[in-house]
Amino acid sequence: MFFEGFTLEHREANGQRIRLRRGGSGPPLLLLHGNPQTHAMWHRLAPALARRFTVVAPDIRGYGFSASPPAAPGHAAYAKREMAKDLVALMADLGFERFRVASHDRGARVAHRLALDHPERVERLCTMDIIPTLEHFERADMAFAMGYCHWFWLAQPHDKPERMILRDVEDWFDIQTTREPKDRDFFHPEARADYLAALREPGTVVSICEDYRAAATIDLEHDRASRAAGEKIGCPLLALWGAKGLVHKWYDVSAIWRGYAAGEVTGAAVNSGHYLPEEAPDEVLVHLDRFL
Repeated sequence: MFFEGFTLEHREANGQRIRLRRGGSGPPLLLLHGNPQTHAMWHRLAPALARRFTVVAPDIRGYGFSASPPAAPGHAAYAKREMAKDLVALMADLGFERFRVASHDRGARVAHRLALDHPERVERLCTMDIIPTLEHFERADMAFAMGYCHWFWLAQPHDKPERMILRDVEDWFDIQTTREPKDRDFFHPEARADYLAALREPGTVVSICEDYRAAATIDLEHDRASRAAGEKIGCPLLALWGAKGLVHKWYDVSAIWRGYAAGEVTGAAVNSGHYLPEEAPDEVLVHLDRFL
């Protein structure tokens, strides 16, 4: 079954309506998804993790069926700092003042800021297939621009990319998720249906673009201020990446993360492309069991 044993609900957090699935028992574990997906990307891992943890898997702000604030100059509503506040409030409302975090793609960028701004909340942090946003932009070269061209396109002024995406959302989804070779049936049918239904919701595509606009503007301001202040991730960090993906081809992932962490950093490749939890869930679970 899809998310067997989990409840699906909506809660208010930091003034935002957040959709989430919750299940299991034990220490709290927050799972954060990436673009262009929803919490449904954790469907192969969450039930196994729920045997040991109380698993909370929300749709992050602007994605899935969570709140999608409108586009605005400055993109402050989609600063990772604001998105992180949603999650702190959500977990507190559920009774969890401290928790572990496993995160992928855009959710991992939110998790990075969460660990910086709320170090007392995060006990352990796993990021999947990213390096810090600031490093991407400051190291940008032709390989990065060609491989991650969507970063620059989605960050174009409202509403140019939105109008193009909304002409055929499903086609855009397939293009976006097959930068590494895979067919359109790669995703579990229930997960794919959830991703596409969310993209068709009014405001979701705008929110995704605002997320990328924030990453290229206000997030960089916050990241540079944190670097200047010497702020680093204080908890143990596990960085995973897809061996068939691009991130590890461009960067020494572990070495970069060590520059952003004050504590222990462990890095490992997974035999997958970008979508680690859906392509290689058993291998990811081994790493998470050992780390969490």
